[in-house]
Amino acid sequence: MTRVFVSAADAVADIPSGASLAVGGFGLCGIPDALIAAIADGTAGDLEVVSNNCGTDGHGLGILLEKRRIRRVVASYVGENKEFARQYLAGELEVELTPQGTLAERLRAGGAGIPAFFTPAGVGTPVAEGGLPWRYGPDGSVAVASPPKETRDYADKRYVLEESITTDYALVHAAIGDTEGNLVFNLAARNFNPLAAMAGRVCIAQVETLVEPGVLEPGMVQLPGIFVDRIVCTGKQDKQIEKRTVSRTEEPAA
Repeated sequence: MTRVFVSAADAVADIPSGASLAVGGFGLCGIPDALIAAIADGTAGDLEVVSNNCGTDGHGLGILLEKRRIRRVVASYVGENKEFARQYLAGELEVELTPQGTLAERLRAGGAGIPAFFTPAGVGTPVAEGGLPWRYGPDGSVAVASPPKETRDYADKRYVLEESITTDYALVHAAIGDTEGNLVFNLAARNFNPLAAMAGRVCIAQVETLVEPGVLEPGMVQLPGIFVDRIVCTGKQDKQIEKRTVSRTEEPAA
């Protein structure tokens, strides 16, 4: 049964150091910012995070990076975070880069109880053959490299075996949720939030609007409450832009 919490701090209070977290969001869209901030305000560290990306400098998971709370990251894109790059290249952070679709399916498979699956993504590359630098040494050498993965041919095409992902906790953000944990996501926030929720043994959801059971029509529900253990209403997100690009205004002709 889903429990309703009065604050994000209460909802994440029992997350210990060393825990693994599946974190929803796509760029800075639909990230569980209040839950992340609550963890940052606590003492939990040595965390392993599974997320499409790791926030940006000063936003989202970037806050936990700056406080040195994250030990390892499994992600598909990390190009907008300078502190992330610095820690990784300095050997302070272990990073497992994974193709985006593969990461999504690893999370979904974990939530569905599927231990592994074959995919063509990564065949013929270091993703399958091994050797990707997971952690650098202080001298810039590769201290930990990815292992080779099993490959197999089906119908004259080669596939690589990828293992599913489950985590101790999942942190997700939804636009609307009811007190039974049924969730509705807004647009691109649906990309990774439902998958992260499925993969976490304990799923904690922050919602912008909390409603009573029966308000949401069954067809509106994008993640059923069976996957959600805790819910907290944090109100509207303060929308952030991951990378702002503006055009130069041409000066009017004399």
